[in-house]
Amino acid sequence: MADRDETPVERYDRNWAELLQELRVAQTGVQFLFAFLLTLPFNNRFGQVSSGQKATYVATIVCTAIATVCLIAPVSHHRILFRRGRKAQLVAVSSNLAGVGLFFLWLSIVGAIFLIFEVVVGTSWAIAVGAAFSAAFIGIWYVVPLLKR
Repeated sequence: MADRDETPVERYDRNWAELLQELRVAQTGVQFLFAFLLTLPFNNRFGQVSSGQKATYVATIVCTAIATVCLIAPVSHHRILFRRGRKAQLVAVSSNLAGVGLFFLWLSIVGAIFLIFEVVVGTSWAIAVGAAFSAAFIGIWYVVPLLKR
């Protein structure tokens, strides 16, 4: 692979732009999931769920909130560090936040799928589908890119 003909500043600008594009996709997903989860307790049927299902809901919404914090934080960091010559640190910290945010987004999605399947078709199906989606996320999000690295 050929090296790019760019200065370190240009590389950080490019890395920042690429990271923002990635975050736009993840932010949209986490915001829709968060909105969906925030409405559930106000549904009439929510009072009928078991205490285990409520615990799953609480754990899932906490994971979603953590994902939201981490995936949106780079915007706040950028606003605070704007024009301060700190692009290298901004890219590094934001990249780490994105990784943590994606991890919690994965947990949130699997938690939401598990909860829906448990309420609709039962615990056995919820475990099977939750495990399948966990394996898919681990494989597609982490194993495949690590193998190509």
